Amino acid sequence: MALEAPPALGTRMLPADTFKGRTVYVTGGGTGLGKAMAIEFARAGANVAIASRDADHRAKGVEAIEALGARAVGTAVDVRSPESIVKSFNEVEDALGGSISILINNAAGNFAAPAERMSANAWNAVINIVLNGTFYCSSEFARRLIDRKEGGAILNIGATYSWTGGPVAAHSAAAKAGVTNLTQTLAVEWAPDNIRVNCLAPGLFPAKDRSEQIMSMKGGEARGGETIPAGRVGEAHELGWAATYMCSPFAAYLTGHTLVLDGANWLRRYGFGMPEFEVVRDRFDRLRAEAAAQEKAGE
Repeated sequence: MALEAPPALGTRMLPADTFKGRTVYVTGGGTGLGKAMAIEFARAGANVAIASRDADHRAKGVEAIEALGARAVGTAVDVRSPESIVKSFNEVEDALGGSISILINNAAGNFAAPAERMSANAWNAVINIVLNGTFYCSSEFARRLIDRKEGGAILNIGATYSWTGGPVAAHSAAAKAGVTNLTQTLAVEWAPDNIRVNCLAPGLFPAKDRSEQIMSMKGGEARGGETIPAGRVGEAHELGWAATYMCSPFAAYLTGHTLVLDGANWLRRYGFGMPEFEVVRDRFDRLRAEAAAQEKAGE
């Protein structure tokens, strides 16, 4: 047995006009879970800005939104650069009209590496995208809405290892912990301005167009959810429904919250014991060797 499957892709969770006239800006919105969230916002009536450094990713995201009959625009952005963010926001507001009223901080970078093998450049690459990028986008978004006396919502994409630490993902775990804390801080600061700030921490959600680096961190997907209490992995549109609800008027009193959507996976414990511990770097090397052997055998 497993947790039952969700309603089919394309099923509406919110009224079709929930976000009518509102613009949603999704960083990393052209592929993977960012794209899945962007699609569900479009189904609920939003105009969608697909923000990415990659032109091909932007084009695919826009194509998916327009296929639903919604308005979309692709915009080039480097979330590590405040100047790039300002330029991108201006382009989107000019193209779609009005303010960006919902921001999804989804852009991320990740790869597995034991901490002692991680270079300063590797560390900074992830911190700059995940933590700095989230702050730069959020602060620019809020300044605009506060100046215009308009409300809005921010949804940050977090991770459950922001609370537990993440062996072979020290850079990402530290950055996501910062995002969780930033969510709580900004929720308090900006509530008087009618800007809500929440966080969504996803578990294992397969998506064929996610980067190889991200997929390498998600081994449970390949095993069909057998490592998860729910007995299955998540469907990408389930994450999209959670995102749209958290940013919708139906969640008007929800702010400063992190919602974990992972089939109870991060809560696993075995009574008072845990599985036998394996030195992190040894496990990392063993799994890499096993993966290489499997790939060679499949040639």
